[in-house]
Amino acid sequence: MREFPTAQTANGPQREIYTVERLNKAARALLESSFPQVWVEGEVSNLSAPGSGHLYFTLKDDLAQVRCAWFRSRRALFDYSPADGEHVLIRARLTVYELRGDFQLVVQYVEPAGEGALRMRFERLKQSLQTEGLFDSSRKKHLPRIPARIGVITSPDGAAVRDIVTTCRRRFPAVPLVIYATPVQGEQGAAGVIRALDLAQQRRECDVLILARGGGSLEDLWVFNEEGVARAIANCSIPVVTGIGHETDSTIADFVADQRAPTPTASAEITVPDAAQLLRQLDGTLSHLVNGISRKIEQEAQRNDIYAHRLIHPTRRYPQARHRFEMLFGRLDAAMRSALAQNARGLKSISQTLVQHGPYYRLQNAAWRLQGANQRFASLAGRITNPMRQRLTNSSSRLSTVSPLATLDRGYALVTDDKGQVVANSTQVEIDDRVDVRLARGQLLCRVDKIKP
Repeated sequence: MREFPTAQTANGPQREIYTVERLNKAARALLESSFPQVWVEGEVSNLSAPGSGHLYFTLKDDLAQVRCAWFRSRRALFDYSPADGEHVLIRARLTVYELRGDFQLVVQYVEPAGEGALRMRFERLKQSLQTEGLFDSSRKKHLPRIPARIGVITSPDGAAVRDIVTTCRRRFPAVPLVIYATPVQGEQGAAGVIRALDLAQQRRECDVLILARGGGSLEDLWVFNEEGVARAIANCSIPVVTGIGHETDSTIADFVADQRAPTPTASAEITVPDAAQLLRQLDGTLSHLVNGISRKIEQEAQRNDIYAHRLIHPTRRYPQARHRFEMLFGRLDAAMRSALAQNARGLKSISQTLVQHGPYYRLQNAAWRLQGANQRFASLAGRITNPMRQRLTNSSSRLSTVSPLATLDRGYALVTDDKGQVVANSTQVEIDDRVDVRLARGQLLCRVDKIKP
């Protein structure tokens, strides 16, 4: 859009005329420089979440409203997303959307306001402590069946302490109470509860503690959602019972405590046994014990009567014992003789078997078998070697007939050169060659001096 030039008036100075674009830009610059960052609280309405990932909504209160834009790049940094009708607290930049001239807030951060913020803090701390293991049942301590003294950590002016005292006196008036007075609401509440837990551990005068408070809003009960209070309960060496608020109220302290009661009165009922019921149980146990002892006495008396009838005087027992001894001795003698005779027969049988299987008989049988084997071997060897011996004699005669040794016996000689080749022609050797002359008995090593063809 073009800018219109300034105009000179007849009665005054020149007027500066803005285009709409210039005006919106100037307004935007003025707002962004004057309000670089603001915190605004209000209710979310007209929530819109298009596919671009941006979030658009209107923030309003009873008298006014303002448009808001939470862009995707900033939303990605947080897990929380508001809903229509939710009361929130936002951090934003003031700006003007120039295309439409809309005054709006560019959101940087959003969190629930009022009780919603407390609820978010509650859930985050609960998740953190649960992951750490402070809620595990394995670390919770057992309550004493009949406590010697009970400590009550609460406000001295509230209805909770009166309910607890009344319930304890009604159920078991013999158990004394120690009140550790502390504020259970406001800025000093958490520190007061932690100091009371530390004091109870230092004094070691109670064997169970009740941490109690009457009902209220989440903000009223927030003392029991503080991390310091939760860790003090977890680290307390004395069992802790919580009775905070009403049945529907739940605090971090309830999850960490060794046992949770829905109300302060219920916490006293859990901690203190019912004296009347205990007396009834004691009467029943005593009656059962008396009856059991009476039955036992009667059984033992009957058993003594039986033993008295069975008891025999020693002067009567000796002849019976002597007769029994002689009878047993006779049976033992007979058994020993029978056993010896049987063992003797077994030994004789074993001896005969041992002789039959002794080395002498085995060697004699082996010698007989060896002699027979030698005779069979000699007969078989004769049948095999006689024809072979005859063939060998015949072959030796034929070999002697054609053997060159027979020729040597008649005065001939066998001449070979230095290579072992038989010299049959004078052309096979030369002057000074050495030849080997084999005779019928012995050899001659000769050198050729002269060759005759």
